[in-house]
Amino acid sequence: MVYIIGILTLVFLVLTVMVVARLRNVVKGVNAGTEETRPENIPSGNRWNANLFILFTILSLIAVVGTHIAAREDLLPVASSVHGRRLDDLFWFSMGVLAIPFVAVNVVLFYFAYKYQYKPGRVATYYPENHKLEIIWTAIPAVVMALLVFTGWRAWSDITSDAPADAEVIEIVGKQFNWIARYGGVEDNRLGNYNFKLIDAQNEVGIDLSDESSLDDFTNNTELHIPAGKPVLLKIRARDVLHSVFIPHMRVKMDAVPGMPTKFWFVADKTTNEIRAELGKPDFDYELACTEICGRGHFAMRMRVIVEDEASYRRWVSEQKTFLQTYPEYLAKVPDNLKSKAMKYLPEPTAPATAPADSATAENAGSAGAGASASVR
Repeated sequence: MVYIIGILTLVFLVLTVMVVARLRNVVKGVNAGTEETRPENIPSGNRWNANLFILFTILSLIAVVGTHIAAREDLLPVASSVHGRRLDDLFWFSMGVLAIPFVAVNVVLFYFAYKYQYKPGRVATYYPENHKLEIIWTAIPAVVMALLVFTGWRAWSDITSDAPADAEVIEIVGKQFNWIARYGGVEDNRLGNYNFKLIDAQNEVGIDLSDESSLDDFTNNTELHIPAGKPVLLKIRARDVLHSVFIPHMRVKMDAVPGMPTKFWFVADKTTNEIRAELGKPDFDYELACTEICGRGHFAMRMRVIVEDEASYRRWVSEQKTFLQTYPEYLAKVPDNLKSKAMKYLPEPTAPATAPADSATAENAGSAGAGASASVR
């Protein structure tokens, strides 16, 4: 290793000497040139090149504005969440702060290339140092950068703060190649524990039935229902590889990392029906997609999101079957001290079909009675 470092050091020293020697030759050539020795003829194509700078500037501005207008229909609509609109405002504020000086500087740059094109007898003016100018072009960008960093930091701190205590808790589990939503139960809105060692074909998220809070949990592999106007806390994890939870219309984005649970909370304030009316698209649905390439089926890893008023959401929750109702055989995994509590989450036993038998008995009894009457006569 020491020899390698020594060889590299030697190579860099040789390169440095070569560059310095080259620069000395360039400096000598510049110092040797005078107004008398410079050719007075205008280089071929000089005026055309200067005019092309102006043409390029105009065409570039037209292209930028035109592509923005053409792409407006494909842009996301106003965010359907409280924090989403704040992010949008911050994005457009940053774009304005950065785009305005970018356009101004480039327009001036290309205009100067045209205005100060080579002409015989024109001599450039040099400013070896200008402390006032240096202070201005250092202070203004520093203030602008501080403003952008501060506003972004405030938004990030608020968005990633702890969820309110009354937030609806939903777990999102990513696996190749679909999402699984687990809800905190039909009664207590408390997610039970999980253990990856318990994952199998039915228990896809590893629900730990030794935790009392898990007894009324239920899962959904096709739809994510959330209430409108109420904080929703997504607890996010991955079963296999890296995934990423993305609900674009609500500006929800958080990676799902194996072995490292993440979270994101938000308030959705536009129901599915409201956004359909706003967009004029009766078939529109919110969508939860994966934005981290996770394998061959990544493109199809999505889940329909339904936002509804809280009354409708509560009604939907009450209609769901708990995990134990769906798979009653897992009662064997419930500890003995919780079995009595788990029994109420099992499917209700089906009543035996005794009516036909009773009817047949009654009919036979009637026939026997008729025969007895006939004997008496």
